[in-house]
Amino acid sequence: MPVKIPDTLPARGVLEAENVFLMEEHRALQQDIRPLRIAILNLMPTKIATETQLLRLLGNSPLQVEVTLLHMASHEAKNTPAEHLLEHYVSFADVRGQAFDGLIVTGAPVETLPFEAVDYWPELAELLDWARTNVFSSLFICWGAQAALHHYYGIPKHPLAEKQFGVFPHKVNARQEHLVQGFDDVFFAPHSRHTETRRADVLAEPRLMLLAESDEAGVYLLQSADRRQVFVTGHSEYDPGTLQGEYARDLGKGLPIGIPRNYFPDDDPTREPLVRWRSHANLLFSNWLNYAVYQEVPFQADALPVEGRQA
Repeated sequence: MPVKIPDTLPARGVLEAENVFLMEEHRALQQDIRPLRIAILNLMPTKIATETQLLRLLGNSPLQVEVTLLHMASHEAKNTPAEHLLEHYVSFADVRGQAFDGLIVTGAPVETLPFEAVDYWPELAELLDWARTNVFSSLFICWGAQAALHHYYGIPKHPLAEKQFGVFPHKVNARQEHLVQGFDDVFFAPHSRHTETRRADVLAEPRLMLLAESDEAGVYLLQSADRRQVFVTGHSEYDPGTLQGEYARDLGKGLPIGIPRNYFPDDDPTREPLVRWRSHANLLFSNWLNYAVYQEVPFQADALPVEGRQA
């Protein structure tokens, strides 16, 4: 089944060329079915690339998904045309009286800052509180996961001696959980971060479950005890060339950066990257949509508990 997105969204052409199942707005209106309403808070500077990555994964599901793109009104985006934001994004204030079946919060390039020093932190904290009652299931990625773990559970992030950068093997800790249904015994996922969430901090919090981790990259996949919050410390949504682009960017800026581990064949950056995480990424997102959202949400969206619902 398709993802319903605006006809003018730049991601449409890319995804159609890849045979990702999309649906025009007028056709979706003719279907007698309630699509899953998913809000995406896109905090990445490369918003159009991130939209495409997430929509590609949401589209690989038998469920119809209606996406609402959100941005922080308290932050001025410098890498995305204002026209794109005006046409395709709304602010948190625009949706705070609405209910959503799911919410995705992306990473952001602010991880070396204290949470409270991020310019949009007050607005984000308000959104995270809103998500407790207005969203059935939330999926937090990379810095978004660290921010949510800090806000909800007081779990800190810790600086790393060097950037955790590359594609790493992971193992499943809780095979019985639906979110990891079908995962291989060893699966791969990209990481790109300067800070970490420590295993001891997670295990000390009884309201959290550690579902998957890596001997090299540490904590990877967590969920809340009620299974309505999912935290992913890596970037399973990344395209094949995303780490390559980040590597070239940092080299060009003269920043200290190593070759991303387990990414280029023989660690040779002149060769094409080897993609080993695509199947896991698709499975993670389809499991989240199916088991955490579709199988659990009320059929009528009005049945969701919502604070300040608009009449």
